[in-house]
Amino acid sequence: VGIIFVAWIVDWTFVFKVWPDGIDRLKSILAADLARGRDLAAWQGAVPDAVAGTANFLYALVFRITGVHDMGMRFAEGTALSIPDTIVRNTYLANREAIEVAMIGTQLLGVRLATLAMVVPILVLTYIVAGADGLTQRAIRRASGGRESASLYHRAKHLQVALIAIGLLTALLWPASVDARWIGLPLAATLAILTRLQWAYYKKHL
Repeated sequence: VGIIFVAWIVDWTFVFKVWPDGIDRLKSILAADLARGRDLAAWQGAVPDAVAGTANFLYALVFRITGVHDMGMRFAEGTALSIPDTIVRNTYLANREAIEVAMIGTQLLGVRLATLAMVVPILVLTYIVAGADGLTQRAIRRASGGRESASLYHRAKHLQVALIAIGLLTALLWPASVDARWIGLPLAATLAILTRLQWAYYKKHL
């Protein structure tokens, strides 16, 4: 929920304050990321519609279940409304562009979540391989009486958490079209280095 609100704030800021073409730029980013996500899904042998499905699911969760989508459709019909509905409609119309940006931004967030999910396997594989290599180095160090370093262990561990958090938030919130591979692959390489360092300097005796 927090990430959705932050994504809305970023989108509102760029649509209304930064981009001269406003909401059209956000729509073009959504279209580009959706096309790239579908290509990546097809390349991995996954279902390309899973990317759009995730975006639609997140949109339905935020706007359909809460009734905002149906409210907008009903207000667009122009039928007679009760006084409370008229007040709500006026509020809705006054904030229509902001609501539309939030709707598009939610779909964009869903597309990026689905795309990032396809990068997770390489991160897991990287962690397993680097962890195994690090534990091997630990065994060698333990047998040869090498030094241990709790400081290096903890720093590497905490840096991994910070790195993953920063990488994922950047991929989700970046106000431009994002190719997840350009974030996932450098992230996997850095994660491998830190994971190996973490387990290589784990304490000698469990």
